[in-house]
Amino acid sequence: MEKTTYADPKVRELLAEKYIPVRVDQDANPDLSSRYGDWGWPATIVFGPDGSEIAKIRGYIEPERMQALLKAIIEDPTPGPSVAEPFEVKPSTSAFLGKEQRAALIKNFDESYEEKLGGWGENQKYIDADSMDLAISRAEAGDANAIKRARQTLDAAIALIDPVWGGVYQYSEAGSWTRAHFEKIMSFEAQYLRQYSQAYALWKDPKHLAAARSIERYLANFLTSPEGAFYVSQDADLDHDTDGHKYYALSDGERRKLAMPRIDKNLYARENGWAISGLTAYYNVTNDPRILGVAERAAKWVIDNRALPDGGFRHGEKDRGGPFLGDTLAMGQAFIDLYVATGNRDWLTRAAKAGDFVATFRDEAGGFVTSKTAEAKTGVLAKPAKLIDDQVQVSRFMNLLNRYFGNETYREQAAHAMRYLASASIGMMRPLPGVLLADEELAVEPTHITVVGPKDDARAKNLHAIGRALPARYKRLEWLDLREGKLPNPDVEYPDLGEPAAFACSNRICSFPSFNAEELRATVAQMAKLRPVRWMSKAPPLCNAIDCSKRS
Repeated sequence: MEKTTYADPKVRELLAEKYIPVRVDQDANPDLSSRYGDWGWPATIVFGPDGSEIAKIRGYIEPERMQALLKAIIEDPTPGPSVAEPFEVKPSTSAFLGKEQRAALIKNFDESYEEKLGGWGENQKYIDADSMDLAISRAEAGDANAIKRARQTLDAAIALIDPVWGGVYQYSEAGSWTRAHFEKIMSFEAQYLRQYSQAYALWKDPKHLAAARSIERYLANFLTSPEGAFYVSQDADLDHDTDGHKYYALSDGERRKLAMPRIDKNLYARENGWAISGLTAYYNVTNDPRILGVAERAAKWVIDNRALPDGGFRHGEKDRGGPFLGDTLAMGQAFIDLYVATGNRDWLTRAAKAGDFVATFRDEAGGFVTSKTAEAKTGVLAKPAKLIDDQVQVSRFMNLLNRYFGNETYREQAAHAMRYLASASIGMMRPLPGVLLADEELAVEPTHITVVGPKDDARAKNLHAIGRALPARYKRLEWLDLREGKLPNPDVEYPDLGEPAAFACSNRICSFPSFNAEELRATVAQMAKLRPVRWMSKAPPLCNAIDCSKRS
């Protein structure tokens, strides 16, 4: 604020006319720190001549809003509407869904939940990825109904985990969680590993950690290639005579005596990206270095064997019709997850290169195409496919890149995908929770945790491990070692306190420094409460993805 707000000529003129500016070091004044600590860092308090409080404002105040505040108090120096009005925030222009459209999507999502057995949908039972992510987001904000639904579904889906070898079956039939279709597919393994890990971070339920551990064990023992990359899937049945219902009812020894259902040993970039994201989520809550090593080994194999020259990835050794959007998307997200897990900026650089390649799939008519293949073998121009799920993932991935780099180009790519989603989803009756997720993430800032300290300092390592394990589905976690220079998006300037510390920020509000686990947990919990959740409250977000000013 010193560099922007208090340097603004109009602000300086107003202050000189009617105010006495006082800057206070909260560290040196514990009484003031205690009194105004809840107002975040920095806090701005305006007093009347008699010492009464006229206004208290959290976080960064850009010059235009400060001018409005100062003028309002000059005109009416009493607490009340005259002070509040200049700080009425206009509805977010980054909310691409109209009010009625959003309400319809929320209604479809809520009504798709099966209250008796849990899960979204009725006949086939499995955890829908976007539905669970949306429910966990609501749960983090304190929505009791979302907590009930998420936990009911997670607990019910444990029935789909193979009690002998681990790993999760694809789905259950006939409206029951106990009639499994026994195929094990990487998309489900990686998703369940990630979501059970995130659920454990939120609720610390041992059942969720055990479920995640069981899935990781299966990946390690059955779907890991000798090179360290991951296979695709394992068949549901042993053969024509021995189906999954017979086979998977057997013990380990009895199964192996008969032989093993076929494993698809293709090595695809997309499936490996999914696996890496699941493993990093599990590492974040266990802090087991072996798990991180497995994830990094797979990532390096994909880089060595599936990378394209310009930042993208092939699907397999020889693609027919590629490259495909999904491979680079999955690996780009995996690189962001590895950056969060390690603080190593090389992973973030790779994520940015993947994002640049994803941008080449953009169709100016709207959205992003699944493949860049121009012609089929017949020579006829192929109509490009645009999948709803792909647009959701592009929007969410590009939005994260914008958060980490502060690059509006990434944000515009996210908006391009979101505009297509807003248009394509009109009138659709099926639940589209991913559209709601993408829209929300464009509109609000993630919980932003930054550890400040040397990466070879045990105290900083401990703070980073705590930050990784804290529940926040929509989270931006970084590690600032001042010896490496500024972060790629230096939107917050952090002080060097002479010892490792962690800060939590969201929506122009930053916490006081945290030096231990208890303090950091408390500040992150406070940020989560301050971050607006638009499907629960009529209050508009404090800032949006377009015009959030930089904080200092």
